[in-house]
Amino acid sequence: MEQRVATSLIMTLNEKKFIESALLSEIRVDGRRPFDYRTLTITFGSEDGSSEVQLGQTQVIGFVTAQLVQPYRDRPNEGSFSIYTEFSPMADPSFETGRPTDIAIELGRIIDRGLRESRAVDTESLCVISGKLVWSIRIDLHIIDNGGNLVDAANIAALAALSTFRRPECTFGGEDGQQLIIHPPDVREPLPLIIHHLPIAVTFGFIGKENTMVIDPTHYEEAVMGGSMTATLNTNGDVCAIQKAGGEGVPHSVIMQCLRIASVKAADITNKIKNSVESYNTERSLRKVKRHNPSTVVVEFGQQGCGDVAKHHMERLNLGSDESSVISHSDDVELGRKLIENDKMEKRNITAKRFGGGTATWDPYSRGVDGNALRASLASRVATPPEIHKEEPKQEKQNETLSYQQSLVHEVTKIELQTKQPKTLKDAVKPRHKRRNKLMANSSPS
Repeated sequence: MEQRVATSLIMTLNEKKFIESALLSEIRVDGRRPFDYRTLTITFGSEDGSSEVQLGQTQVIGFVTAQLVQPYRDRPNEGSFSIYTEFSPMADPSFETGRPTDIAIELGRIIDRGLRESRAVDTESLCVISGKLVWSIRIDLHIIDNGGNLVDAANIAALAALSTFRRPECTFGGEDGQQLIIHPPDVREPLPLIIHHLPIAVTFGFIGKENTMVIDPTHYEEAVMGGSMTATLNTNGDVCAIQKAGGEGVPHSVIMQCLRIASVKAADITNKIKNSVESYNTERSLRKVKRHNPSTVVVEFGQQGCGDVAKHHMERLNLGSDESSVISHSDDVELGRKLIENDKMEKRNITAKRFGGGTATWDPYSRGVDGNALRASLASRVATPPEIHKEEPKQEKQNETLSYQQSLVHEVTKIELQTKQPKTLKDAVKPRHKRRNKLMANSSPS
């Protein structure tokens, strides 16, 4: 009521008479017919449970949240929901911050009655533990711009936000199976609310001495109308609630006419809401990231990585055995070429995108191996002899290490040259002659 008084002080008498005289000719100031709705636009935010409704110049944003609370004693198996409205002075100069005004309280009650009395939302599905924990749904409605008929716009915003809201899934786990686990959205897909039907609020205004009836009144028409009535219906034609906020009396025949018109408008608005929600769900499914079980991902990539590591490890063992028997240089080159080809094929199949936190598949020994480089690396990896004196100069240590490495390389090369020559029976019995000569040499001095 404060809003209407503040607005009526701004409008002049000629403006009021012009609106009333135009309605006698079934013409409204914005060009609509008496029973025409303004253009309705429904959009959704990036998060689930947020909506924005544009009805002409009226703009309302709805946002739905949920939290676990204790249920009421008389309804231990049912969840609850509440509606909060916020009127900003930016939307209308007559709105004030702080204490809610009468129009704010009336707006919240109309929407709450339409949802609660009709049981549009299944509150029993919000129960987690009977008598202990239930989900409490909170609907916040923010008035961004007041262009008239805030009740209808806020009701559509609340229904659209409820249709796209999803609550986290809860399960029981732990050692005793009694621990409540709330799964985040990246682990399990959230659950939507169970909505049986959509109660649509349709507001009628009565203007002038003749009580000319209009639907979806604008901000200026609200300033001159003598009374209003809001009827909440669903697509089945069921009357969920009726709100008559004082003013001029309305006969029974006019109320029945309003209900028939509201039933048609409710069906049209319901189709618009469902189409908008369906398109939003389609876009959400397209941009939704595919979720996998973390343990499955680890096992899958772990098995692949272990297989690759085992494969390279076997190749390294084969290479080591070949080197221990001093393979020829041509065999080294051929084996290195095969290793390089296998490494290229594995790099094509295993990319960085497939890395999922499992065992790493990178192997530093996947390149080709050269015999000369291998002999040099083996010589360089040999541990230096233990130091006798800690205060020995560094230069002498380096010289000893270098001479030791050169002797090892010389011995390896000598063995390789010997193995390349064809072996005979004489070579097989040679160690026995050496031992005999050694024994004779040792016994001769004595």
